[in-house]
Parts: sequence; C-alpha cells; structure tokens
Amino acid sequence: MSTDTTHTTDTDNATAAPKAAGLSRRTLLQGTTGLLVGVYLAPMSRSAQAATPKARAAAFAPNAFVRVGTDSTVTVLVKHIEFGQGPMTGLTTLVAEEMDADWSQMRAEHAPANAKLYNNMAFGPIQGTGGSSAVANSYEQMRKAGAIARALLVQAAANAWSVPAADIAVERGVLRHVASRRQGRFGQFAVAAARLPVPQDAPLKDPSAFRLIGREGAVKKLDVPGKTNGTAQFSMDIHEPGMLTVVVARAPRFGGKVASFDATATRAVSGVVDVKQVSSGVAVYAKDTWSAIKGREKLRVVWDEAAAEKRSSAQIVADYRQLAKTTGTVAASQGDVAATVAGERVIETEYVFPYLAHGPMEPLNGFLVWDGKRVKARYGSQIQTLDQMQIAKVFGIKPEDVEIETLLAGGSFGRRIDLGHDMLEELAESAKAIGPNKPVKIVWTREDDITGGFYRPAFVHRLRGVLRDGKLASWSNTIVGQSFIIGTAFEGLMKDGIDGTMVEGAKAIPYDIPNFRCDAHIAKSPVPVTSWRSVGSTHTAYATECFIDQLLETAGLDPVDGRLSLMGKSARHAGVLRTVAEMAKWSSTRPEAGRARGVAVAESFGTFVAEIAEVSMGGNGEPRVHKVWCAVDCGTVVNPDIVRAQMEGGIGFGLGHILFAQVSLDEGRPMQRNFNTYRSLRIQEMPEIEVKIIDSKEKPTGVGEPGVPPIGPAVANALARLGKARPTQLPMVGGLQA
Repeated sequence: MSTDTTHTTDTDNATAAPKAAGLSRRTLLQGTTGLLVGVYLAPMSRSAQAATPKARAAAFAPNAFVRVGTDSTVTVLVKHIEFGQGPMTGLTTLVAEEMDADWSQMRAEHAPANAKLYNNMAFGPIQGTGGSSAVANSYEQMRKAGAIARALLVQAAANAWSVPAADIAVERGVLRHVASRRQGRFGQFAVAAARLPVPQDAPLKDPSAFRLIGREGAVKKLDVPGKTNGTAQFSMDIHEPGMLTVVVARAPRFGGKVASFDATATRAVSGVVDVKQVSSGVAVYAKDTWSAIKGREKLRVVWDEAAAEKRSSAQIVADYRQLAKTTGTVAASQGDVAATVAGERVIETEYVFPYLAHGPMEPLNGFLVWDGKRVKARYGSQIQTLDQMQIAKVFGIKPEDVEIETLLAGGSFGRRIDLGHDMLEELAESAKAIGPNKPVKIVWTREDDITGGFYRPAFVHRLRGVLRDGKLASWSNTIVGQSFIIGTAFEGLMKDGIDGTMVEGAKAIPYDIPNFRCDAHIAKSPVPVTSWRSVGSTHTAYATECFIDQLLETAGLDPVDGRLSLMGKSARHAGVLRTVAEMAKWSSTRPEAGRARGVAVAESFGTFVAEIAEVSMGGNGEPRVHKVWCAVDCGTVVNPDIVRAQMEGGIGFGLGHILFAQVSLDEGRPMQRNFNTYRSLRIQEMPEIEVKIIDSKEKPTGVGEPGVPPIGPAVANALARLGKARPTQLPMVGGLQA
C-alpha cells in the first residue's frame, strides 16, 4: 500500500484578496490556485425568515472567506480593521479550529471594502469595526467558513483515495486515512476541493473538542511579528512615486472657516508644489512632509469665526450646570422620584467630565489616487462602507467606484470613525483639487490630531439619591452634553429625542431601586465629537459607580456587600463582582498603611467587568494606583491572552485619562497640543494588574472597550476610603484650566 505524503513549506501567501465585483457562488469556489470559501449567514429577522427560498437565493452574498493555497497556507480574509484589538488573530482562530489546521499555516489579510460581502452583522448592511463587535458578530460565521473548508478538503481527499469521507481524520493541517496509511496536506487537495459543490450543512465542533478556541497559549498573535520586525505596513509608511504629501491649516476655533489666505511665502518654500483651499481649511502640497509643514507655517489665513465656538471650557460647564437643574428628555423611569417621606435622607452630587482626545499612537493619515473615474485609497479604514460613501460624494462617483485597501492602523479608540470635515474628506478634496493621476498622502501631526477635534464630548451629571430607613429608595440622574451621533450617519439611531449612546450605562443600572429616572439634555456646539473607547460608559460608569458608593457609604454599608444586596436581577454583574472581591481578598485582607481599595462594576457592549483598585496618595499630592484586580465575563472566550491584554490596555488607557487627560478650551481654542500637555499614563505609573476571565457558556462579546469604564470610579472610591474627597471633576490631577 503506497503512502501519499505532501511536504510543503509554510510561507506567507501574498495573493491579493479577490475583487468583489462579479463574484458568484460558483466562481468563489473554483480556481486553479486553491480553494476559496465564502459563507453567508442569513439574517435572523422575521421578514428574512419569511422570505421565499427564491428570494433568499437572490440575496445571497458571501461575507466571510477562507482561501487555501496549494502551499497549504490558509488565509483568512478579515472584514474588521486590525488596530491592536486582535480581530486578525481572533477570527483566524475560529477558522483554524473548525478546519483542524496547524497554527503555523494560518495567515490573515484585511478583506476588501465591500459591504455586500463583508458586512458587520451587528451593524446591518455596513462593513465596519466598532462597539467591540468583531468577534461577537463573526463567531458563528467564521466557524462555519472553516467547517465548510474542512468538509470540502476531506471530500476531495476521499475522492482521490476512493474511501468514505467519514473515514478521514484531520489533525494539524494533515488529512489521514488510517486504514490505508494515506495522508496529505491541505494544499494537495485545494484545487480539487474548489471544484466540489458546497456542502449545505457542515457540522460545527462541540466546544468540548476545541483545541484552539479558549485555550491558554494555543496561538500567537498574527500581527505581532510584522509590527516588531518592521515589515508591517501602515499608511504612514506609504511612499509612492510622484506622491505629494499634504498638510492642512485649520481654523484655531472650531466652526471657523477660511475668509481669505495669502500663500506667497508658502509657495517660496523649497519642496512646496501647490496650495489649495478645501472645506476644512487650506491644503499645502509638497514633495515631502517636512516641506509641507514648513510651508504651512508660512501661510497667512484670515478666518471667518462668526459661527465658531468662542466659549471657554469653564463657560461650557457653567451652561451645562444650568441645564442640569431642569429635567431633560426622559430616557428611562419607574416609580416616582419626586415623592418625599418624612425622615428620608437626600444626597445630591454633580460630576463634570472634560473633552477628551483619542491620542492613538499613529495620528490620522491616508493615501489616495484617482484617475478621473475611479478612486483607490489606502489607509486604516474603520468603517469602510461610510468611507466609500464619503469619498464618492466628494468625487461625484458611485461608492462602488471607490476601492479601499484597509491597512493596519496604530490604534484608534474611536478616532478613525471619520464622520465629518476630517481626515478622509480632506484627503479626497485634496486629491480632487490637485487633479487626476496625482497620488496624495495626507498627514496629521500629533498637534493636528489633538487640536483637531472629534473628541469624547464633555458632560455634566447631576444625581439625586434618597435613603429611606437605611435603604436606597430613589435615584435620578440628569445628563447634559453633546450627542455622539447627531449630525453623523448614525443619527437615525436617535429614538424619542434620546441618543442611546449618550445615556448607555445610566438609563439601566444593575441596582434594584423602586423609584428611578434617567434624563438628558443634548447640548449643541461647533466642537466636533464622536465615539471614544467605551463611548457613553466613559462617563456614565464613573457617575453611577461613584454615586452608588457614596450612597452605600452614607448608609453604612460595605461597598461590595451593599452592591450585591441590590443586584437581584443582575446575575452577571454580581458574578464578576464576587469574583473580583475574592481575587483581592476584599473581606479578609487589609491593604498596607496609607493605601485603600475601591471597587466598581460596569457592563458595556454585553461584557461585564468588575475592578478593584489599590490606591495611595503620592508625595506629589497625586493618586498612585499600585494594583488593579479585574474580573471579566465576556461569554465564550476565543483567545484568553487577547482578553487579558485588552483588559490591561483598557485599564492603563482609562487610568491615564481619568488622572491627567483633558482638552480644555480657551475662548474656543484647544489649549493642549501634544503629549507634554495632553497628559497620559507614564510607564512607571502603570499598576500591577491581575485579570481573571469568568468561565461562561454565553455567546461571545467584545473586550476592546469594556476594561475602561470601571477603573475611574474604582480609583475615586478608593480615594474616598482613604479619607480624601471623591473626585467630582475630571481629570483628578489638574482639572479644567480655562
């Protein structure tokens, strides 16, 4: 009996992703270079379920792909941008698990921009990344893609060996028929597998058989080698022949517009090629970045500031405080918060939150070229569908004539959701203004990025709680701030005058309170705002968890036991809270002298996180966080190492911002410009972090954002237990300076 063995070298498969146009179910699965699998998961809406088979077939659009090369590499086309949160590794793990592939043969690429093929099923007919949804919306989809690929390879091997498919086993990328002692690797059968009909039902593994999903240390992140050896490509790395670098001079006040400009001195700068006006300001084109920046410094611009924001941060907060004295649009209520009883105790508190920049490692930038008919863009695109629409609008073409190659991005935290007169529109307008067939790369400096807006909005919370017979009887929270979504493509999510993202984490809290109300005033300002890592929970978790701690303290109750006593309907909140209390030995161990511990718990994007922070006051009068215990329940875990890393990163990110960060306005002008004034956490200030992941059978949820919300209130509550004032205005160090 002969043995068929294929030995191949696992090399990177650099084959480009297939073009979306003209794909059919059959052509996706046929080819001469290997096997390509597309998987479509039908929507679960009632209308979709009721559709006829003919209608469903007509709507078929593959939106997840697996490509198996003849060299046995398996390339997963990832529909989500990779900017450090782990979808390339996470989604590839799902495919590798179901294929029984060896991790060394796995590769990942960003999928092309095409919502029909690669839509985020949490968003609807939109391709994009956000809301910690990457793994959650792709979990079943990518497992099915892997299962189908495996089934096709197995059938191809069965046909080649004339044996039943059921008798073939797959282990670490090798197909084996034990009885005949035949074996072969994926690449040997890829072409034959591509010619087979797609199985209608490829069974998924039982979780008990998982070898990669949820296993500690089972995989290594796919994007790390390239990022450490310098081969990873970011849009900042792009240098094309004939490319012009563009920087834009923008109004010093938000809402300002160009009245006139004089570019005489700019054009005299060596390397400067041209100067053009765009919607957001004046664009300077040069042969290199340095020349463009020096040319911009020579510009003389007169700004029309009639509609600009001219208030200081202090004035904005004063206006918000005035609004907070009245009830806004009610987001949620029960009982009667206005009812009073003799002998009750009323506690009122106000919390103030500043504008926050995102400050990703890589500032905004992008590359674009158009030929007069079509556009090709390369950059870290977070929401490809909206980006295609925005670019198409500038050029007066169809979105399908905009090709976006999504590149790795050096962080985002929400900043790459391009929603207005921002990087993407500047890039498109600059390319259009200079003419076709002239590639341009726009560059934002760090100063541009921090002063350029699209901040986390500033907010004021006014809370009122009532203790009756030692129990929490009433709770009201009035929130004032700008909407995250008004004026954006997401404005349709407004419901009954409420921006749900603005009140998330406040309109539904995990505590059983008979009389409850959450209401909001939407303030207006020319200052552009957008989502920021964990969105509404960035401010609501701080306000609610500080306030509940204050109420429990007033009632003489333990912060952990008191919370648990109010969590009758919040089992997962209670689960992480109990776990983190056990981790820190809350009831049995006292921190050393001069230190205290505070606790907070929050749910965001379906993930539950509780944190305990051990804090002291440093000799410089600033809080010093020594250790943070963190318990996280994110349902079924795909990559435990990534979960821990995201919790650690979220804690460090959140801690730096609640301690030091703010963008304050002086008569409408941002005062902070770089990391020397937009202060964040330094490496020596990073606390020790211990993370425990709750074992759960619930559906998977995201981890990119939920580590952020609890850290602020945990630190604030620790300070209160130290005998210090619980900070009511952030950042804790410095405060508003205007």
